[in-house]
Amino acid sequence: MLEHMETAPRKDHRDLLLWRKALDLAIHVYKTTKGFPRQEVFGLVSQLRRASVSVPSNIAEGTARRTTKEFIAFLHIARGSLAELDTQLSLARRLGYLTDAETNILVCQTDEVGRLLNAVLSGLRRRLERRSALSPIP
Repeated sequence: MLEHMETAPRKDHRDLLLWRKALDLAIHVYKTTKGFPRQEVFGLVSQLRRASVSVPSNIAEGTARRTTKEFIAFLHIARGSLAELDTQLSLARRLGYLTDAETNILVCQTDEVGRLLNAVLSGLRRRLERRSALSPIP
């Protein structure tokens, strides 16, 4: 049974609800930042877009890796990018570039991706713990 689990192909990243929600968030960030002041194109707009794209990109890259530990490492990077995005959204709101309504929608999406990300991480950690419990001690 364990051998089958280790050699079974991992799902494609497109199959993950987490990746799809993170991609939706990135698309929403791109659309919303179109209305930012021109002087922010190379500043906050660029930072918001880069952070938002980093989340689904790292989820996809982690999914393509060979081991669960590598996948977890990339999910941690995605979580860091999500925290950056949350901070940048707060800054954009405080600077008056986002309305309260826009901010609320984006923050809700960010929170949803964060909850899904944490759930996937928890599941992967449990999988690793089960594997280590089943493997013989050297």
